[in-house]
Amino acid sequence: MATPKPGAPVRGSRSGRPVMALLDLLGRRWALRMLWELRAGALTFRALREACENVSPSVLNARLSELRASGLVELREGEGYALTPRAEELGALLLPLDGWARRWARRRP
Repeated sequence: MATPKPGAPVRGSRSGRPVMALLDLLGRRWALRMLWELRAGALTFRALREACENVSPSVLNARLSELRASGLVELREGEGYALTPRAEELGALLLPLDGWARRWARRRP
């Protein structure tokens, strides 16, 4: 599966709208979890895999490749995988969504 790109059709949308490409990318298995685990700092492949409940190496490689191609994750020499400034900005935007989701979870029957 190709890395979602704004301006191109993605899963669930042929419009090419940037938000749809982003939602496709973030909706892929383990993508959000990997970004969440990297929020505190760089992790080696092995440490990231362990933080993600031992996700399979092939899935981890695929997601890292997509996240790197999208400019959200970078490989830092001697440190491992880390969020880019763009991903840190995205994380700040997702924090209010996390708060909303927690309130929603408490109110569900």
